[in-house]
Amino acid sequence: MTTAVERSAAEGSSPRHPFRLWLARRRAYIELHPKLRFAYLLALAIVGITIVLVGIVLIPLPGPGWLIVFLGFAALGTEFAVARRFNAFLRRMLNRATAWWHRQRAERVARRSRAAAMQ
Repeated sequence: MTTAVERSAAEGSSPRHPFRLWLARRRAYIELHPKLRFAYLLALAIVGITIVLVGIVLIPLPGPGWLIVFLGFAALGTEFAVARRFNAFLRRMLNRATAWWHRQRAERVARRSRAAAMQ
């Protein structure tokens, strides 16, 4: 049995959803007008870079700094291939760092359990 949230998410991700259809019509209109396309890309670049910079400032502070950086690159990645590739690189590095952290934690727990068993 699916919950109401799961049904709502499935409905919202449908390509026939009215909002997705509206967005597709807007994108088609933008693609037909070169000046509008340039303005769209410029606005997207400014917004995406701003999000990334805010995320970088927030990294040393408590909170979702890295998440904001990833969101900024995801926004840039919708139109710029370089941002998509860099975002994939960041995800790989984050996955490696997370795996390393989990290995270190498992080793620490194992050492503690061995030390407790010896006593």
